Amino acid sequence: MIKKDIKINDRELFIETGRIAKQADGSVLIGEGATTVLVTAVASKGAETDKDFFPLFVEYREKFYAAGKIPGGFFKREGRPSEHETVSCRLIDSPIRPLFPDGFNYEVQVACTVLSSDQKHQADVLGIVGASLALNMSEIPFDTILSGVRVGIGDDGLILNPTFEEVDEGGLDIIVAGSDEAILMVEGGANEISEEKILEILDFAHEGIRKFNAFQREFLESCEIPQKREVPEPKQNSELLEKLRTDYTEEVRERSNTKGKLNRQRALTMLGREAVEKYSEEYPDSGKEIKAILHEIEREIVRGLIIKDKVRVDGRSFDDIRDITCEVGVLPQTHGSALFTRGETQSLVVVTLGTSQDEQRVDALRGESWKKFLLHYNFPPYSVGEVGFFRGPGRREIGHGVLAERSIKPVIPSEDDFPYTIRVVSDIMESNGSSSMATVCGGVLALMDAGVPVKKPLAGIAMGLVVEGDDYAILTDILGLEDHLGDMDFKVVGSRDGITAFQMDTKISGVSRAILAEALEKAHKARISILEKMLKTIPEPRADISPNAPKIVQIEIPVDKIREIIGPGGKMIRHIQDESGAKIDIDDDGTVQIAAVDKESGDMALRMVESIIEEPELNKVYKGVVKSVVKFGAFVEVLPGKDGLLHISEIAKKRIDKVEDVINVGDELEVKIIGIDDQGKIRLSRKALL
Repeated sequence: MIKKDIKINDRELFIETGRIAKQADGSVLIGEGATTVLVTAVASKGAETDKDFFPLFVEYREKFYAAGKIPGGFFKREGRPSEHETVSCRLIDSPIRPLFPDGFNYEVQVACTVLSSDQKHQADVLGIVGASLALNMSEIPFDTILSGVRVGIGDDGLILNPTFEEVDEGGLDIIVAGSDEAILMVEGGANEISEEKILEILDFAHEGIRKFNAFQREFLESCEIPQKREVPEPKQNSELLEKLRTDYTEEVRERSNTKGKLNRQRALTMLGREAVEKYSEEYPDSGKEIKAILHEIEREIVRGLIIKDKVRVDGRSFDDIRDITCEVGVLPQTHGSALFTRGETQSLVVVTLGTSQDEQRVDALRGESWKKFLLHYNFPPYSVGEVGFFRGPGRREIGHGVLAERSIKPVIPSEDDFPYTIRVVSDIMESNGSSSMATVCGGVLALMDAGVPVKKPLAGIAMGLVVEGDDYAILTDILGLEDHLGDMDFKVVGSRDGITAFQMDTKISGVSRAILAEALEKAHKARISILEKMLKTIPEPRADISPNAPKIVQIEIPVDKIREIIGPGGKMIRHIQDESGAKIDIDDDGTVQIAAVDKESGDMALRMVESIIEEPELNKVYKGVVKSVVKFGAFVEVLPGKDGLLHISEIAKKRIDKVEDVINVGDELEVKIIGIDDQGKIRLSRKALL
């Protein structure tokens, strides 16, 4: 067993190997404080796969026992990965995927398991460091040292790998992964920070990354590393390759310039079929290889157009944004809706407003929490002209939804200003590049249409990159093809005043600071341009929420009055809801929310609640109900649950022999409080009002 400790920027880290999971190709325990993560790496020992993508599978799981907890639910065991676990898988996958050598097509699985959690130190970035170590100490052909760090901010400046509490207090949560030379992945959110501040954060993170990388090298020097597996030589028929280049390069070039995504795809698909048929006799069973060669020719042509000819496949310049149209109020019965279209990417976004009963409960290692703002992203197969299953959300849909939710959350009003639970749903109607950024733009429009008083409007843009040697080109508003054949996908969201979220991943071994600075500058100009178009459609949130949405009134009551509103066995609150038709939620701190579909219903419920907490006042006139009659008078309910005695002598100006001669049980009458004794007993008079 080998174990080493290190202190980096006041953060104590330990790494251990040789004790647990020894049959994996690579296995490490990595931890900070009492948080410990097991990371393993295994490559299949059988034949290579015939997939046209690198079969890397990253798993991240948090065991509830790690925090001394038992899972909720009926089965009491961990089930499908949570939203946080799914996003963490993507965080680990993104920086390591481009670093595997071309030609290695064996299945590889990296598994990160949180075994212990002090609910203070965060485990996801430890998974990135652990993945680097597990892969480097294994026989898997992976030889780049990389690390991941989280950056927060406190009173004394930036913090490396902040705790949960430090992230909450600082409002900054950015994860950066990289090698010594370059940054491989960035993801995070903030409360409107400038491009200059982001570059400062990236410099700070990269300094920490280099320290973690140095510690990894020191640790690996103590390990006995097996010989790396050989990477098979690419299996390619050079004769077939040359013939296809000669016969089809110009044809691929022409069809790559076809206008419209689906038209371009159909043209290239037909070309592939023609080539397979043409060479079927000379090169039988080579259909897949022929299509792969044609795809590589397409890649070279598209990238060559950008680098050499300074033009994109759809004819735009590098900084041009596709045509944008914005519509709001497109669905009559919803609380808020918008249709945002940018080129061939279109998002239909719908906002629904609910009460506190609609909040989402989140059960995690850190503890139970509640969410009042939810954003869900759906990517149906028809959005790209395909047939597919309608199943639950996959990693892509969850990841895009989390990015859009993180982007918009900083401008959502506080609960005191807007006591609604807000759900935003984005259904992608068409997709050809950056549907997550269309979701952000459409989401803001839909929120404004619903009358949600967002603090500031936001817009998002996706930037791309093509690098060939020393030449590079940064592309604004990338197409799906430019994302697929390019080297970077960099999404930036913000207001006029600053950035609220961003996400970057690459297909190369990293991006320099200079490229990131230029991309941020171009993204700033693009999002301001998009914002201007959005605000022409709806310049500010609507003054009133939709008539279809519940009307919520929020009041504070003394805590000792909660029991009176609820009543024995909930009798009183059920009575109020049945009578008024409103929904009532009561928090332990005395906050009462009354939600109703119309003003009349809400006002009635409010009056009933206020009457319960109201204290009787001397000399005040009340309209009461006779609850019982006795020989010496009647008991009249002047407030819910509060009766007073109307003595027989106070019923009328003249003397009466029998109470029932004037009033009976159930009668409504006006009475005046003429006395309240030390024990709270109330004396009433009807005579005083005659």
